[in-house]
Amino acid sequence: MKASFFFLISLFLLTTAAAAAAAAEEEEDCHGLGELKDHEAVCAYLKAHASACAPEGFIDYLQLFYCAFGDRPFIGYSLLLLCLLLLFYLLGDTASVYFCSSLEGLSSALHLPPTIAGVTLLSLGNGAPDVFSSLVSFSSSSGVADVGLSSVLGGAFFVSTVVVAAISFVIDGSSAAVDRASFLRDLCFFLFILAALSLVLVTGSTGIWGAFAFFSLYFAYVLLVWAMHHYKNRNIHLLIPILDSSADEEDPETKLVSEEPRRPKTHSNSPVSYYFFRFINLLKMPLYLPRRLTIPDVSEERWSKPFTVASVTLSPLFLATLWLSETGEVSTAEKLIFYFIGSLMGLVLGVIAMVTTESSAPPKSLLFPWLAGGFLMSVIWSYLIAAELVSLLVSIGEIAHISPLVLAFTVMAWGNSLGDLIANVAMALHGGGNGVQIAISGCYAGPIFNTLVGLGFSLVLASLASYPTPFVVPQDTAIFETLGFLIGGLLWALIVLPRRGMKPDRVLGIGLLAIYLTFLCLRLLESLGLVN
Repeated sequence: MKASFFFLISLFLLTTAAAAAAAAEEEEDCHGLGELKDHEAVCAYLKAHASACAPEGFIDYLQLFYCAFGDRPFIGYSLLLLCLLLLFYLLGDTASVYFCSSLEGLSSALHLPPTIAGVTLLSLGNGAPDVFSSLVSFSSSSGVADVGLSSVLGGAFFVSTVVVAAISFVIDGSSAAVDRASFLRDLCFFLFILAALSLVLVTGSTGIWGAFAFFSLYFAYVLLVWAMHHYKNRNIHLLIPILDSSADEEDPETKLVSEEPRRPKTHSNSPVSYYFFRFINLLKMPLYLPRRLTIPDVSEERWSKPFTVASVTLSPLFLATLWLSETGEVSTAEKLIFYFIGSLMGLVLGVIAMVTTESSAPPKSLLFPWLAGGFLMSVIWSYLIAAELVSLLVSIGEIAHISPLVLAFTVMAWGNSLGDLIANVAMALHGGGNGVQIAISGCYAGPIFNTLVGLGFSLVLASLASYPTPFVVPQDTAIFETLGFLIGGLLWALIVLPRRGMKPDRVLGIGLLAIYLTFLCLRLLESLGLVN
């Protein structure tokens, strides 16, 4: 059952990629849009070429901007910015509240050791926005795979330079040091991954076996982490066989992000504060209810039997609606059949949930089906939100005449990595003796996961969808520039940190910030046409 569940996830993503690849072959061109200057002419062109210029998401942002706010561009840009902020919030909130909760439960249900859970399921939880953005970009029929590639590389570059620099500044002068073996392992493996990715980019295309080989490097990394952890624990037992309690001490390498103490909620007795938060919750309700009513959630802190029954009842109907929206034109009879099957399945699951659960606490037995259902629905919601985010960024690039790659390197990378900046700096400051180790390790292990799983799995799906023709990998100067600067930042850390006694300080931070700011200045000059 567990294997079939993960097979279902892969089948869903592969089907989406194959459908997008087929649609890409049939679509007409929309490049004539850039030749028009008047907003009325652009609006007429968009309506006349609706099938070619239609976005991948649910909202047609180009028509919304040019047809509804063409004569009031300030309102149009403000609305697009608001949509961008909302989508970033939804993607991050879905990942942190629903996706990570299901992953933590699955890691316990599958009895994964902390080391393996930390570099697999929990890394997936932390890197979910980048992973889903990459999957959406590679499966898109609009040929925006370079957006996903740029987003992952831009996020990895931001985290490995700016976030590491921020950690170095806040702990400068302290005695906190990083474990040399773990640091060298992560950094050297990351450099090896980037060398393999460079080979794929230079080649310009990849087949199924090449994509699988790149993706399989992730399993080699997991095996390496497990072997080093096992060897380290074995040495501890050999050196101190009498002190059995030493085996129970927390290894900073295996401490999970979820174990970080959460800040307790503060409640104010002020009436103004009370009504303010009630108003905020009311505004969030349209964003909260659709996910709450379709994602099963059996966590202790959010358990609600009515919501749980509603979610298992409505989720099959929601899936049927999504399936029909992806399959194109279908007859009314076929739609009724799909809706009938979805309603029947939802009714059966709702009755089972009503009978087998209690109002006071979530179920304690047979948890895997609940966790699998929550995981599946959170994956689908994250995928839909990421698709809308990519569609919006591409539309903004078209409207503002900015390359989507620039937006992926900057806006999308910053938005997806903001959580890493806050969490890792807080961990370094307040995480105790192991906080710096956990924070620095996360700055390299996270990008490794996003690169191998986000890009690797995307390449596998894209190669399978384009088989027997090799998948053409996007080749752009900006991608090679980002890759080069990313490698430069890693080499700077590899040289400086061991020479500074494995203690992150201002020297490391200033160098990393200088590399990142140089990259941003170069991209800005290229965007303005001052540098070719």
